[in-house]
Amino acid sequence: MMQNVHLAPEEDEDDLYSGYNDYNPTFDTEDLENDIGFQQAARTSHGRRPPVTAKIPSTSASRPLGTAFGSKATLTSSMGRPTTGAIQDGVSRPMTAVHAAGYTKAAMRGSLFDPLGQARGPAPPLEMKNPDSSEEKIRQLEKKVNELVEESCIANSCGDLKLALEKAKEAGRKERVLVRQREQISTPDNINLDLTYSVLFNLASQYAANEMYAEALNTYQVIVKNKMFSNGGRLKVNMGNIYLKQRNYSKAIKFYRMALDQIPSVHKEMRINIMQNIGVAFIKTGQYIDAISSFEHIMSMSPNLKAGFNLILCYFAIGDSEQMKKSFQKLIAVPLEVDYDDKYISTNDDPHTNLLIEAIKNDSLRQIERERKSMAEEYIMTAAKLIAPVIETSFAVGYDWCVEVVKASHYVELANDLEINKATTYLRQQDFNQALETLKMFEKKDSRVKSAAATNLSFLYYLENELAQASNYADLAVNSDRYNPAALTNKGNIVFANGDYEKAAEFYKEALRNDSSCTEALYNLGLTYKKLNRIDEALDCFLKLHAILRNSAQVLHQIANLYEMMEDPNQAIEWLMQLISVVPTDPHVLSKLGKLYDNEGDKSQAFHYYYESYRYFPSNIEVIEWLGAYYIDTQFCEKAIEYFERAALIQPTQVKWQLMVASCYRRSGNYQKALEKYKVIHRKFPENVECLRFLVRLCTDMGLKEVQEYVTKLKKVEKLKEIREQRIKSGRDGSARSRKEGNAGGDTGGTKGEKLSAKLKALPGTNEPYESSSSKEIDASYVDPLGPQAERPKTAARKRTEEDDFADEELGEDLLPE
Repeated sequence: MMQNVHLAPEEDEDDLYSGYNDYNPTFDTEDLENDIGFQQAARTSHGRRPPVTAKIPSTSASRPLGTAFGSKATLTSSMGRPTTGAIQDGVSRPMTAVHAAGYTKAAMRGSLFDPLGQARGPAPPLEMKNPDSSEEKIRQLEKKVNELVEESCIANSCGDLKLALEKAKEAGRKERVLVRQREQISTPDNINLDLTYSVLFNLASQYAANEMYAEALNTYQVIVKNKMFSNGGRLKVNMGNIYLKQRNYSKAIKFYRMALDQIPSVHKEMRINIMQNIGVAFIKTGQYIDAISSFEHIMSMSPNLKAGFNLILCYFAIGDSEQMKKSFQKLIAVPLEVDYDDKYISTNDDPHTNLLIEAIKNDSLRQIERERKSMAEEYIMTAAKLIAPVIETSFAVGYDWCVEVVKASHYVELANDLEINKATTYLRQQDFNQALETLKMFEKKDSRVKSAAATNLSFLYYLENELAQASNYADLAVNSDRYNPAALTNKGNIVFANGDYEKAAEFYKEALRNDSSCTEALYNLGLTYKKLNRIDEALDCFLKLHAILRNSAQVLHQIANLYEMMEDPNQAIEWLMQLISVVPTDPHVLSKLGKLYDNEGDKSQAFHYYYESYRYFPSNIEVIEWLGAYYIDTQFCEKAIEYFERAALIQPTQVKWQLMVASCYRRSGNYQKALEKYKVIHRKFPENVECLRFLVRLCTDMGLKEVQEYVTKLKKVEKLKEIREQRIKSGRDGSARSRKEGNAGGDTGGTKGEKLSAKLKALPGTNEPYESSSSKEIDASYVDPLGPQAERPKTAARKRTEEDDFADEELGEDLLPE
């Protein structure tokens, strides 16, 4: 009966855990239900066991029980180990820690094993937040402040600076309310310093963006003086920037240095930027030596293009040619950290590789590389042009030194540009031969450089009106580089100058196909269409050009002129008003506006613009004449005298202006002054019939004795006039006969006589009366009550023609990139 019970041997009395890991393969789980010791142990354990669902038939009849019916202290399990908490040989066996397995003391037989408590059902619902609680109000207020800061930043990035400032101010107000509420319900340690810092920093930034520098500085001071903000000292850089904008350079340098002291050396890039700002501030104050020390430190620690260029400027300012050379070499040696074009050239026929190269050939990184390289070339070219005339005895030697240094660097292609710039410098010194010789050296270079040099040579010969040479070099430029828009534009200019407008238009179109942004070709194409009287196409060209060059005065003038040719004065006036906003002091545009308003019958607006034109250019005869006639029409003859006297000063040989002055005196009732003025005119122009007639009339009305003298002179002058007219008539008849004889016998004498008579007819004599001048009027004529009608001719002021506009354009490649 006890054969399956294994008791611990006496020699192992001290080993309480002997037999714990033993395994009996004959163990039968069916007898566990009848094992009293096991059942007692199960009832006293901390876990729970699932209920027995089926009764297992007892085998106690065939097998003895695995427990004794004696004292509980001697009970052992069927595996031979003592029961939990049993006393064996007077020694208590310790309890094992079974709590982690999920057992409980209160477990009853038949209960479920549920260590995760799933039998208890779902968890009770969470407590609803109380919106009226202080913590919830603070949380919502803090969220609102963050939203306002974000909205302020977004408005600033969109360019709405006013809205950004309003949002920043509102965020500041709500943040102060938030701080007060936190202080009331909790200790000051719970205040969100990060939120306070961001609100103040954003507010200061928006003040600075709106140029409210005093308020920005005060806000920055609040941050800087608060010791609770650990990195607030860095904002002294921003304060220095504000002082620099205010041109308070001493304070800017002070704050830059204070910020530099508070920034650790690990932030190398920030320290370099601050030192660069210090150097720029020193340049502004003229302290070039201090600026040089800053830039030299930058070039030794972390060289960059801006610092190198500024260093050259400082040495140029103090006139140190040797240091200029060294600084130029340092500038050339600054690493660009960009990949060169070899990376974007395919070396095999792998379609996957070619596709990848095409994808990265113009991506954003490639564009950044191009911008960086373009900026480096601009700095180097500008520095070379600056120092070349002063580093050697002559500018030619200086340019040669710069070219050699550039050739030894990885900016080899800039050497050719420097040579072309050398030729431009010769041009500025009026040394055309040297300029031509310098440019002709490029004829043996590669196609790109040859095309650029030939384009400039063509342009030079075009300006000198040597169209044959200009055409030769234009052809050379086009043949060297058929896709050079400047060369094609120059070729079109030469063809235009020869009068072949259709062919010129073809060259301009080809230039635009190669480079749609070639504004010179587009402008000249519009002029060509204007010459061909294709007004709609010309207008289309200039409107496209206006979309590119929004504030180009020449483009606006051409559009207004085309609308005037299309007889649309309202559109012409509208475009001229836009032109006035660009060039408000152009007298020609102002007079054109006055003329258009005068044609429309708006005398007040016409007077306004004519008067503005007169203020800026008081020598325009057409404007002076219109203003004088306007005052006569409005019965203000005294004011008209001022304008006609100025016209007489400008054209002292023209009698009509002095006659108009005398006429104004008569109209205003000042007959004595009118008489004196007519006498002065008679002394200067004794054969003027008009003056003598008025003298006779005035002397008669005033009862003077001189009337008979003037009558005699008047008759004599009229007789001379008749004789002169007969001579002109006979000369005209003789020229007609000579022309007939010349047609019959090949004699050209008649043609010469015709030309002479035409010339005599075209040139008015000094003895001709005022009304014998051109009868073209710019205003309604007025009737002189004291004499014959005096017509006011329109003196043709020089207008801006298409040829002028064409010649003013920079056609071809720019000789000197400014």
